[in-house]
Amino acid sequence: MTEDTTPEALAATHAAAFTQSRPWTAAEIADLLADRFTHLSGDARAFALVREIAGEAELLTIATHPDHQRQGHGRRLMETWMRKAAQRGATTAFLEVAEDNAVARTLYLACGFGLVGIRKAYYPRPKAAAVDALLMKRQFP
Repeated sequence: MTEDTTPEALAATHAAAFTQSRPWTAAEIADLLADRFTHLSGDARAFALVREIAGEAELLTIATHPDHQRQGHGRRLMETWMRKAAQRGATTAFLEVAEDNAVARTLYLACGFGLVGIRKAYYPRPKAAAVDALLMKRQFP
């Protein structure tokens, strides 16, 4: 683990990127990094955490620090984690995204994910109604 991939550095990026939802703490990220099924791609500028079990990969979170947004980091991270997951034997990938996160939804559609379900009122919003989670899936060739 390098200085730019510590749980504290990743949590700071997550907090800066996730302003409408509760960001993950350094302790939560450390627990995920300690799990043998969870893989990190990226660093404190932009990172993705993915859990892989029994041929399935689930994008747990992806975050780009606001200072580094709109530079292609998200697209590169998506390509990286999907390629690595497929190399490790994953054949299917899943993720969920807040319905009101148009930027992420556009990225996921461009990366081959399609809608497979909805979790109603899943994401709480401060001073607003909860937002649905869109469940998305794609197959790896």
